[in-house]
Amino acid sequence: MKLHSNIIGEGKPFLILHGFLGMGDNWKTLGKQFADDGFEIHLIDQRNHGKSPHSQDFSYELMAEDLLEYCNSKNLKDIILLGHSMGGKTAMLFSCLHPEIVQKLIIVDIAPKYYAQHHQQILKGLTALDEASLTSRGDAEDFLKNYIPETGVRLFLLKNLYWKTKDKLTLRLNLQSLIDNIENVGLALNTDSKFEKPAIFIRGTNSDYIQNSDFSLIEKHFPSAEIVDIQGAGHWVHAEKMKEFYDAVLQFV
Repeated sequence: MKLHSNIIGEGKPFLILHGFLGMGDNWKTLGKQFADDGFEIHLIDQRNHGKSPHSQDFSYELMAEDLLEYCNSKNLKDIILLGHSMGGKTAMLFSCLHPEIVQKLIIVDIAPKYYAQHHQQILKGLTALDEASLTSRGDAEDFLKNYIPETGVRLFLLKNLYWKTKDKLTLRLNLQSLIDNIENVGLALNTDSKFEKPAIFIRGTNSDYIQNSDFSLIEKHFPSAEIVDIQGAGHWVHAEKMKEFYDAVLQFV
């Protein structure tokens, strides 16, 4: 699958994978900052997200294959690979399968363990939104309040809206495929997977995605990994504490 990306800057290739229901553009502000530091930033839309192709098939194995095709098509090697949440799971698997391509790995607020499905209300709200035929972004946000009370989460999700026609707003997401394959999103990394090169796991102290009890599992799969806490940040640590996150990543790379 030929993935869509936005490439910023010149220098060492630095690939960024967004989380579930996100897109590469979510990372544009940080991407520009890293580009100014001498990196060629690739803001990638994973399958069924953003402007990348849609498919009924959806798994981490397929997303890792997509990323391999992307790297091969652009002759990328010795990359820095960053992934947040779902993108972190893709990045973990890819680095274990293709360590010859990845020089350094950055995982943002996700562990290699199994996560129970917890997006039901969000997917219910997006499904209703997509069926509502709303004609303004303001109406869409008001509509989504009925399902998602958190303003930050609503605004994040509404970035998926675009004008399909001059009178019709719709979602870029392949929502049906994501719903049909939702159990795949929480799957754990394969038990025999290992990446021994430098890695960093960045977690928000207000998030429960990486627990202290997960450290041994992280070390098993990523024996050279370090774990960095960003104080006062939740799951969207890169957006909530951008400066602290930027400093931690820059120090690592």
